[in-house]
Amino acid sequence: MRAELALGAARAALRGGIQVVGTVLNVEDAKVAKKVGAKFLMSPAMIKDILAEIQDHEVLYIPGVMTPTEILSAYNAGARIVKVYPVSALGGVEYISAVKKPFHHIPMVASQGIQMGLVADFITRGASAVVLSDAIFQKEAVARGDFDSISERAQLAVSIGTEAKNSLN
Repeated sequence: MRAELALGAARAALRGGIQVVGTVLNVEDAKVAKKVGAKFLMSPAMIKDILAEIQDHEVLYIPGVMTPTEILSAYNAGARIVKVYPVSALGGVEYISAVKKPFHHIPMVASQGIQMGLVADFITRGASAVVLSDAIFQKEAVARGDFDSISERAQLAVSIGTEAKNSLN
């Protein structure tokens, strides 16, 4: 039920925007998240049961990985994209750049501790996307219910990411 509550809050805040449920740790929570409309599910680790049970053309499961072995194992098990977590503790942009070299064919999301100013660096060095939860959902703005500020930061992140992606072409 944790996922249902989180998704309900996200829908209220985003008025029907993309629904992502993170820190999904078991199949039951994944099923609930899917039932209430989640389109993306993320975990801090690869949970094979979720990958086998949930991922389909309606829901994308993005398992967390840390090492080269985990990256390749998740991909070989069927993950279409992986979340490199905790990327800041692993070396940040330099780590993404290093693991992308042998795994250039595996889309990667950089996650954990990423600040707005590093979005372009992560994208241009190999990340397909970044997770910016703390950078967008700043504690002060959340406490005030300042969804305009949160929305502005989200739009800024999209703009930075899009510009970085376009610079690669």
